[in-house]
Amino acid sequence: MRSAHNRAVQTSSLHDPIDLPPLPDCLTMKRLFLIRTARLGALCVGLVLGAGSVGAQAQPAWPERPVRIIVPFAPGAGTDAMGRLVAQKLGEVLGGTFIVENRAGASGAIGTQYVAQQAADGHTLLLVASPFTTVAASLPSAGYDPLRQFAPVGMIATGPLVWATNTKLPVSNMRELVELAKRRPGALNYGSAGAGGVNHLVLELLKSRTGTFITHIPYRGVAPATLDMLSDQVQLVTGTIPALLPFIKDGRVRPLAVTSAKRSPALPDVPSMAESGLAGIDVVNYFAIMAPAGTPLAIVDKLNAAINQIVGMPDVLARFRNDAVEPAPGSPALLGAFIEADYRAWRNVVTTQKLVIE
Repeated sequence: MRSAHNRAVQTSSLHDPIDLPPLPDCLTMKRLFLIRTARLGALCVGLVLGAGSVGAQAQPAWPERPVRIIVPFAPGAGTDAMGRLVAQKLGEVLGGTFIVENRAGASGAIGTQYVAQQAADGHTLLLVASPFTTVAASLPSAGYDPLRQFAPVGMIATGPLVWATNTKLPVSNMRELVELAKRRPGALNYGSAGAGGVNHLVLELLKSRTGTFITHIPYRGVAPATLDMLSDQVQLVTGTIPALLPFIKDGRVRPLAVTSAKRSPALPDVPSMAESGLAGIDVVNYFAIMAPAGTPLAIVDKLNAAINQIVGMPDVLARFRNDAVEPAPGSPALLGAFIEADYRAWRNVVTTQKLVIE
């Protein structure tokens, strides 16, 4: 989750701004992260390449054996596909063997706990996405600390979710949705991919910022929630753009807004949250590489430089466009700031909404 500005801004004439309370300062860090990555990506690559070459002189050869990238979700999921793409490209750029190992369960917590316990020698990495921070922020039983047990390596890509409804609901944008929810508190049902995930917490964020009450119904994934939305068992979902795009194209689902502060190239006609009168609500899914805390800086820098190179490759950019995400090159420090801000922002939502998730 990211923040735009701590006040409502003037929007287009189509949607007047909704008066929102100020956001916590920790959210501002995330907004700065995604602004700075666009400006500093090239600089980071140059600096990291230099740092990596110096560090390499004092370090033993790496990798000495196959490097495992732990994906804490089942094969076939979007996170798994991203992990396999990165593993293939790291092997091409750095040499050696990079393999994906799936350790699914507990919304990603099982695989994440596993990596936290591995040797900090650069031969075990973790492919993370939004659950890395949302699960830690919302589930007391998560069993890992995203800020202390991991070393940030590099951001790969980010992409928004999309707010969507079935065509029976008489709203065409977020402002109308908020107005309807205020007139009919508790009458609207929202299907999420599971309690404590980003799809759940983005709803709680909207509720906390607008003073609305929308009923949350957790599912085992976005797909069953979407099917129930089509039959009007629930009226609203958020999901990744690729997950909802087929239904949007055939007219069965109406997109209301992307969850980010700017529009997505994959849905150029769908407004952002800021354009929808909801400045300050800025949520993206992200993909990044983390390592166990204490991993040598020279290895981290070498991996970071390779990731920054990979996300600029033409074939990788083509994949990103297909997946409705954008490259997000940057330094390990910048990723660390993003992860900390994301975690603390979601903790604030959980506390404000008094959520108890088991």
